[in-house]
Amino acid sequence: MKSKWLVPRIPFEGCVCTYGEARLVLLGAGYDGTSSYRPGSRFAPQAIRAETLLSQENYSPYFQRDLTEFPVHDAGDLELPFGDKTEALHRIEAAVEEICGAGKIPCLIGGEHLVTLPAVRAIHRFHPELHVLQLDAHLDLMDQLFGDRLSHGTVMRRILDILQESERLLQVGIRSGSKEEFQFAHRHTRLFLFNTREFQNHIHLLENRPVYLSLDVDVFDPSLVPGTGTPEAGGIFFDEYIELLKAIKHLNIVGCDLVELSPKLDPTGNSAITAAKVLRELLIAILID
Repeated sequence: MKSKWLVPRIPFEGCVCTYGEARLVLLGAGYDGTSSYRPGSRFAPQAIRAETLLSQENYSPYFQRDLTEFPVHDAGDLELPFGDKTEALHRIEAAVEEICGAGKIPCLIGGEHLVTLPAVRAIHRFHPELHVLQLDAHLDLMDQLFGDRLSHGTVMRRILDILQESERLLQVGIRSGSKEEFQFAHRHTRLFLFNTREFQNHIHLLENRPVYLSLDVDVFDPSLVPGTGTPEAGGIFFDEYIELLKAIKHLNIVGCDLVELSPKLDPTGNSAITAAKVLRELLIAILID
């Protein structure tokens, strides 16, 4: 990549190919400048990579494939100015646009959920019919949070502004939001509450469509991933996640992210370990034939 803001890192284990060879490019986007409860997701990209080096195999027994079989490149982390949100979002958007312009699939490691916005903005220019699949505990549909229209709590509202058409945002696993957000969602998005299983009966809505998959780790039950900024009881577990990946692996996923891991909130390290495995399985599911 040519981005002048890239900081090289020891790559995610199993991502062995060059940028030129890659079909999918990992990119760290550790920004958490609008986190409203418990910050720390800026540290997630390095924490996830470290866990793959120490505790994770490349082989997926769920898909019976090895990550090294797939053309994935880890480009490192973007250097993002914590105190300048506008510039941070600009750098993410420019980097994602570069990846898409090279015909590759971008995969962001956040960072808070706001990092999804510039990624979707960039990808939408290449895929005007883009649909967004949001796996999340929260609606993120507030118009403002503390008077701010650009926030992790408003990100899906701003993404709807880009998509224009309500049926292009599918919200899955949702179990938290204000009364006003739920009323808005019932009118303006495709909403699947509490788990992913009802959505699996509606995957046809995304077939033959370009899809951006945004995975907020708080979609998982906090007993599995406690290291997140706003944990919500009643989330999904890993077996359901694998079931979902197997159901969507045939979709045309043109971009994705994993966001809202705050590794320092879990002194056991289990949240980062789990997030690393979640990401490994996601990468394989996207690229498997």
